Amino acid sequence: MVVRAQRSGKQGSRLWRKLRRNPLDSIPLLVLIGLILLVVIGPWFYPYEPQKANALATLANPSAAHWLGTDELGRDVFARILSGGRVSLAVGLLSMLVGLTLGTIVGGLAGYFGGRLESILMRVVDMFMAIPSFFLILVIVTSFGNHPAVVILTVGLAFWAQMARVVYAEFAKFRKSEFVEASQALGGSHLRVMVRHIFPQVLPQAIVLASLGVGWAILTEAALSYLGLGIQPPLASWGNMLQNAQQYLFLKPTLAIWPGLFIAITVLMFNLLGNALRDVFDPRS
Repeated sequence: MVVRAQRSGKQGSRLWRKLRRNPLDSIPLLVLIGLILLVVIGPWFYPYEPQKANALATLANPSAAHWLGTDELGRDVFARILSGGRVSLAVGLLSMLVGLTLGTIVGGLAGYFGGRLESILMRVVDMFMAIPSFFLILVIVTSFGNHPAVVILTVGLAFWAQMARVVYAEFAKFRKSEFVEASQALGGSHLRVMVRHIFPQVLPQAIVLASLGVGWAILTEAALSYLGLGIQPPLASWGNMLQNAQQYLFLKPTLAIWPGLFIAITVLMFNLLGNALRDVFDPRS
């Protein structure tokens, strides 16, 4: 416990030293916090419902009444951006949680126990990594439907193998460490050794990979929705807003610009956050 607390304190002090040396590294985290607060709290204060149509105000320009204008059905674009942000961020974060959980379990078991179990599990991982991710997602979604829960699980399943590879390498590296052998000699069970001693060493690398994967998941959901296979109306997402906007691309290009801009900013911030976390957790930094 003392060693773990000292290690956490060192990582925390390293983070603050890095932020003091380069305050710009805190920008991605601050932007993401602001974006999440905007899409979570914003709809409570904005007066328009994302699904409420107004035939008398179709394709309206931005104004004091409608901050980003209206779409082809007279729905407020900013209200739909907020509602779609909830869906897109939820898909990205929850799908990465699925990939992180499954990849950690499979990679941890293979890396810790080794032997025949390692061979079986890692060959399954290799098989999943050999299948193009987007093709696998298309097959699952077209077979089992595009309910939001199915989309989340599918995107997570397309990412778990990469997570399992990283976790496997870390568990295999630490399973012969002195602190692991000491815990086993003191009677620690396999589960206790894996969870209490090895997993904290693996968690920083897993968090970095997961933060980078959230951006990939948001892009994947947007691509699915653009093809009509993702989140379906009337539920808004940034992806299906792009799909609806393609019919009015030349008449009203801002219908595509706004959701595309939010997707780009969100993915960029998650990628920058992943790079910053990698620098913080890297012991050579």
